[in-house]
Amino acid sequence: MTIPVDGRVTKRRPGSVKGGLAVADSRPVFRDGRVHGLRCTECRNPSAQRDLPWCPLCRGRVVQDSFSPTGSVWASTVVAIPVGNRKPPFALGYVDLDDGPRVLAHLAMPETAPIGTRVTVTGVELGDLVAEVVA
Repeated sequence: MTIPVDGRVTKRRPGSVKGGLAVADSRPVFRDGRVHGLRCTECRNPSAQRDLPWCPLCRGRVVQDSFSPTGSVWASTVVAIPVGNRKPPFALGYVDLDDGPRVLAHLAMPETAPIGTRVTVTGVELGDLVAEVVA
């Protein structure tokens, strides 16, 4: 989606107000060695998003929760073009956290990880989660 800003069209980015609209940052929070998010009190659905007014599955009430940083790779790919401050090649992977949601993370190595590879989210780089293969 694009919005006009000062007479030019730009892409909306997470963060502060852009073009007069508040834009939510949907990236997961990593703090104290855990991934923080929300969990539904009714259906127990986990979410890594920061601010949901209700559960997207059952519309039940959500509460703050934190999730283990370990999980398995669901899918991964190597990006071969520069994106923002990142220089290619770099790998991205969807990680199914053991007790939580599926999150997108930058893989510490610049190659794909086979499905099912065990990884641990180790931190944040440029605002995005970083995961390393468990030895």
